[in-house]
Amino acid sequence: MALEIEHKFLVNSTAYRSLAKPVLYRQGYLAVLPDKIVRVRTVGETGFITVKFRVSQLTRKEFEYEIPVSDTMEMLDGMCIGPIVEKYRYTIDYKNFIWEVDEFLGDNTGLIVAEIEVDTEGQQFEKPDWVGEEVTHNPRYLNSNLSKHPFNTWNK
Repeated sequence: MALEIEHKFLVNSTAYRSLAKPVLYRQGYLAVLPDKIVRVRTVGETGFITVKFRVSQLTRKEFEYEIPVSDTMEMLDGMCIGPIVEKYRYTIDYKNFIWEVDEFLGDNTGLIVAEIEVDTEGQQFEKPDWVGEEVTHNPRYLNSNLSKHPFNTWNK
């Protein structure tokens, strides 16, 4: 089990694209409760199942395990709640932190967010120039919510 302490931000330029190669992610949700989710995803050609439990606004307990990609695909295609969330992820090392930029596809096209995991809730970090407004506390930006309420349905 790992603790995931994460901040999420909107991205204000495409400068991140030159810093990493994108990897396709496809993910869906087998269960979505207010403080718990069960997710399956492919990362490139690898499958995973993940269980997350919210501890606080920033912190979740996370259990993630690799599973056969054929099992993942079967669950994605026939067992998930709502549409599958697809995105390209760019993983970028910036000032001793790993930033993950998600460029969403399909019904979430147009949404680009950056996430950073930290070791403690109060830990300080410097944002790259292409990182904008923090949306950590806005549940609309959770991937589990994007599967139920895609970005293209939001009132602009």
